[in-house]
Amino acid sequence: MIGASNLLFRSDRIPLNEGGAGERRLVKGRSVIYLEIMTGALDIDGAVSSLAAAIGESTRARILVSLMDGCARTGTELVALAEVSPSTVSAHLHRLQAANLVSVRRQGKNRYYSLSSCEVANLLERLSVLAGGKHAAPACKAPEHLRAARTCYDHIAGTIGVTLRDRLAELGWLKIVSTGEQEIYELTAGGVSSLTTLGIDVDAARGLRRRFAFGCLDWTERRYHLGGALGAALLQFVRSKKWVRQDLDSRALRITALGRRELLKRFGVATP
Repeated sequence: MIGASNLLFRSDRIPLNEGGAGERRLVKGRSVIYLEIMTGALDIDGAVSSLAAAIGESTRARILVSLMDGCARTGTELVALAEVSPSTVSAHLHRLQAANLVSVRRQGKNRYYSLSSCEVANLLERLSVLAGGKHAAPACKAPEHLRAARTCYDHIAGTIGVTLRDRLAELGWLKIVSTGEQEIYELTAGGVSSLTTLGIDVDAARGLRRRFAFGCLDWTERRYHLGGALGAALLQFVRSKKWVRQDLDSRALRITALGRRELLKRFGVATP
């Protein structure tokens, strides 16, 4: 590669009786452009090198791969998965956060870590293909009936809660307006109309002295279900319609035969 210094002083090598001032200015201009291009290339090289270093350490790679299923996990869980000390995992998580590969959200006393974006997940997926391997996601140990559907305070959680949140977004009824420390939701005009037609009092939910709609990180699925006043109104609605019934001695919700039919008809949600 031609050295930058060679090009920088190339104009000095043009004899005064050859070319003239216009040509010398042209060569100097090309030299400046070349240096700008090379400086930008070096910046990109450094960024790529830094990102590769963050991913390339084996424990950090294991942490990232364990988060590829889209679920958020606590530091304690990542310690068990990585099979290293808590202080080591903490240091690695700080490095991954600094590289914008991992984000953290607080919920109650816990801090949940997840991949920072779908672009990170896609990058890891492509690297996995190149590496020629797949990594099994850690299995959830919660009882199946509790994982399927349950209450979380006053809203629906579990697989059905996460699926309903996703489906409301897919239908264009629910819009995500913030994905910082926590997801915040707002209903679209179509969402207000559809839920009101269904029988949910959106105005009453909005008028309560509490947050209207936000993402609550699901204990078993480690993805978001619908929390807030809107989530509570949805649970109250499905209970009143006898789409679900709650176990007397637990938070588990049992979806009735009527509920299975109506969830499929009204939301396009298929349940076992």
